[in-house]
Amino acid sequence: MDPVYLDYAATAPVRPEVRAAMEPFADDVFGNPSSQHRWGRAASAALENARAEAAEALGVRPSEICFVRGGTEADNIALCGACRALGADGSHPSLVVSAIEHHAVLHTAERIAARGEAGLTLFDVTAEGDVDMDRIREGVSRGPALISCMWVNNETGIVLPIERMAELAEETGAQLHSDAVQAVGKAPVRPTDLPGLDLLTVSGHKIQGPKGTGLLFVRRGTPVEPLLHGGGQERALRPGTEDVAGAVGLATALRLAVEEQEREAVRLGELRDRLEARVAHGIDGVMVVGRDARRAPHVSNLGFEGVNPAMLLINLDLDGVAASGASACQSGSGKGSHVLEALYGDVDGRAHVRFSLGSGTDADQIDRAAAVTREVVSRLRAIS
Repeated sequence: MDPVYLDYAATAPVRPEVRAAMEPFADDVFGNPSSQHRWGRAASAALENARAEAAEALGVRPSEICFVRGGTEADNIALCGACRALGADGSHPSLVVSAIEHHAVLHTAERIAARGEAGLTLFDVTAEGDVDMDRIREGVSRGPALISCMWVNNETGIVLPIERMAELAEETGAQLHSDAVQAVGKAPVRPTDLPGLDLLTVSGHKIQGPKGTGLLFVRRGTPVEPLLHGGGQERALRPGTEDVAGAVGLATALRLAVEEQEREAVRLGELRDRLEARVAHGIDGVMVVGRDARRAPHVSNLGFEGVNPAMLLINLDLDGVAASGASACQSGSGKGSHVLEALYGDVDGRAHVRFSLGSGTDADQIDRAAAVTREVVSRLRAIS
């Protein structure tokens, strides 16, 4: 039986259209975009075309797109750069962050606070997707502030109320950053619809683009200090010779993901619901994380009682189903999920598996994965 890949939230295969768009820039159009000769001009034109394509997909200005080397770098530039800019006049800014952020945001925020560059306020998120707005308001009341909250949680698929936070940011004058790595292509993401949203992170390999690519949307007029120095590329916010092939691939993947988002959301949502129903059929004690929350269609986090978490993932893999226990960036750390702890406090010793769906997922794969999961859970419970 062919193996089933259900770990698209960790990474996705590069689309054929993306690979074809990138191919000329690995050979024929190899120039440095900063060079003035014909090779450089051709590379520069391709880079700006990619910037315009990405901007159109998000409904923003090309000048507001900064190409970077992945989602983690975009998050670091957004948080560190914005806090440094907010504190440039001697102020001590506040950084207000959700407790269920990806570690690219959470660890960065903790480091900023440890260096004394900003005061850190964490706010809670419930299993229903509600946030502590009073805590956020308290955090931004102490002077210049940056709020950072992901659009879609990577471990659970829970959709955060970015609209409400954008309204609060606009009302209070705080800046707002959102890590939209798991939202693009799965939910409508258009910064122009949220005037209070100033910074937005996108990663290429989550939307079937190349790994090591990403972009940061920086709304015009938003002050951000660069973290690197040595050149004027990307409006001096991300200096260094640009990866033209990567930018072209990212822009192509982003355009296609946005074009297909509405119909893919319906398809993936139906498959996710099918998976959850079939896994739960005949197995007691299955927990669907965020069942009562607004969820993105491609992620299902299921908890199983009476099963060892590591053995569950190993046996799923041995039986041909690829899934993960939490964020792929966190796997192997030996630590439990900070997201589940924040949502539920005590997960009661359940083994949690994140199944994440993508373009290659179909109903037959879902049925096979569900059957394998039921068999593995039953087998492990019998020997535990």
